[in-house]
Amino acid sequence: MAPLVYRDKVVVGITGVGYGLHLGADAGGDQLTAGVVGIAGDYGHRGFYAAYDVKTGHELWRWYTIPPTGWEGGFSQTTPDGTPLQRDLAAERAAAPQYRDAWKTGGGSAWTTPAYDPALGLLYAGVGNPSPQFEDRTRPGDNLYGVSLVALDAETGTLRWAFQQVPHDLWGYDVASPPALFDTVVGGNVVPAVGEAGKTGWYFVHDRRTGALLRKSEAFVPQEHLFAAPTAQGIRIAPGAFGGSSWSPAAYDPKSGLAYVAGVHVPMRYQVRTKAQSGGRAALGYTEATPSDDAPRFGTLSAIDTSTGRIRWQHKTGQPLVGGTLVTAGGLVFVGEGDGDFDAFDAATGALLWHAPCGAGVNAPRSPMKSTAASTSPSRPAETNSSAIPQAMRSWCSRCRKKSECANRTQYGSARPRRRPID
Repeated sequence: MAPLVYRDKVVVGITGVGYGLHLGADAGGDQLTAGVVGIAGDYGHRGFYAAYDVKTGHELWRWYTIPPTGWEGGFSQTTPDGTPLQRDLAAERAAAPQYRDAWKTGGGSAWTTPAYDPALGLLYAGVGNPSPQFEDRTRPGDNLYGVSLVALDAETGTLRWAFQQVPHDLWGYDVASPPALFDTVVGGNVVPAVGEAGKTGWYFVHDRRTGALLRKSEAFVPQEHLFAAPTAQGIRIAPGAFGGSSWSPAAYDPKSGLAYVAGVHVPMRYQVRTKAQSGGRAALGYTEATPSDDAPRFGTLSAIDTSTGRIRWQHKTGQPLVGGTLVTAGGLVFVGEGDGDFDAFDAATGALLWHAPCGAGVNAPRSPMKSTAASTSPSRPAETNSSAIPQAMRSWCSRCRKKSECANRTQYGSARPRRRPID
């Protein structure tokens, strides 16, 4: 995560503690196969956020994402919003005494920079998956505060509230997309809110004073067998560990109340496996997740009304969207694609205004910029919006990567039809 500086402090967090192996071994037999693997046992560490004095580097406070007491939680049968979880709570409770020290290697990475509210003096941060990833045999309970949005006192690091999106996570549903702060209206009153695009495929809106869930959006990516437990035969689950929305920052327009979310649809096959005993080593239990070969993969750009949770408009892209989104005061939304296109949309209608090839995947998070297109009328056809297209991008055809003399090319951008709304 990038550091956050406020007042006389700099806040950082630790990543990579939600233990999971990304392997590329040959498939077959009892070999660990290509994909992401979580191995049962006491692997990993505890994540934390910490604040340091900007002048001296002295540590001022540290908050561990996994607490030493109470990390088992209430053995929840549902998510906080009431979605059922397929858990064997009796078996988990029976195993809890054996694994009472599992919190010591409980994971909970800090993937993205927190948001800061100076009026409330609170930091809003996401927490990654518990450890070991996917594999729950050695970590019974809810595994607090894995997969949670948390509010911390900015001066002391004290936890003020937590919302665990997925208790006892088995799927790698880190709270990874950076939270956004805005105001919303509830019952005629203006409420300070915090929004976060989850890997589960929902956008959550909370009262940022208390953590109370105000709204959960319609799903912005397809959902299949959501919260189903991995099986020995393997089961296809969507969203998979890539999301939903992963590290991609969502953009928010205070004029319209719309949040613009970059989505990923990569269904994954979750399978419980065992590596046989050999060479004096005990048998090894593990769970692996691999992208499913029998399902399409694509991205979604969704405009979500934060006052209702409904999707105002949505566009489907040929590849998953892993970069961020940017909205301007002039009514434009920008997003980059994995195929190298950089796109501009009408923020209100979702109409594609233009897209320009960059020659490589546009997958990095967005950053603030001054748009020369802010005054461009969204109603004009794309070819008249030449001032909105950077000069260096105008001369390339995104179909064949040739110069402007390519016959397949329109005046600006590509001639190929590319966007269609999702039914």
